[in-house]
Amino acid sequence: MKSDGNIALKSVGSVPALGAPKEKAKRLVPSKLRRSGLSLLLGGGVVVLLLAAWELASGIGMVNPKFASSPSRVIATGIAMFKDGEIWRHIFSSGRIFFAGYFLAVAVGVPAGILLGWFAKAQMAFAPIVAAMYTTPRIALMPLFIIWFGLGFGSKVALVFMSAVFPIIVNMQMAMRSVDNDLTKVARAYGANRRQIFVTVALPMSVPFLMTALQLATGRALLGVVGAEVFGGSEGLGYLIQYTGATFQTDKVFVCVVIIAALGMAMDRLLMALNRRFDAWRGID
Repeated sequence: MKSDGNIALKSVGSVPALGAPKEKAKRLVPSKLRRSGLSLLLGGGVVVLLLAAWELASGIGMVNPKFASSPSRVIATGIAMFKDGEIWRHIFSSGRIFFAGYFLAVAVGVPAGILLGWFAKAQMAFAPIVAAMYTTPRIALMPLFIIWFGLGFGSKVALVFMSAVFPIIVNMQMAMRSVDNDLTKVARAYGANRRQIFVTVALPMSVPFLMTALQLATGRALLGVVGAEVFGGSEGLGYLIQYTGATFQTDKVFVCVVIIAALGMAMDRLLMALNRRFDAWRGID
């Protein structure tokens, strides 16, 4: 009976352990919230501090507002530009070029990168061209794009496309070359063929590379938009930056820069949220 009692006590004592993972998960949620709150507080605090220092330097005459502006002047100018309504035409023009070139780069870059990374002969044939184009400043090709496509929509989209497509190709190529050999061996041991390994092993493992590629392509595409509109445009945020900068309207220059930065941040946050969804699908906490 004594041994039975000990067994009973041990079994009773082991019951709460079943709920340990749930309790641990409950403790992790506030911990993640605290880290997010701390990150927001520190990041926001630094931004506010820098803006306050900029405003103070402009107010006491350490910097010339004509050349450096100030946060209050930028905000007032931005409100006036949005009330006037003219800024919307430039935002729409730049957004149209950005999304057309960006999605075209994704549609071409993802399969091209997978092809080059998965097939060794394709990589040997085209890797030098990809490496050369990846390191070439795309803005240098703008005169050729103007000759080929004219000064309109086509040449600008071509520059955005060329700016964004090669980071995607390089990252997807690296994704296919970084497939875990152990997983591949296990899949072959269970009778999987090359196509099944590609679908069940290579593609899921390429998701983090894809998200990184899309984030890099976002920044490159925004640079392409500004470069294309500065080089040969009559509307758009890049054109507005060039024109207002040449006429010393620094407040408007900063407004355009903030709009472009906001678009980049929004795209980055969207891709990060999408990446978290993919992590959940892949079983990563």
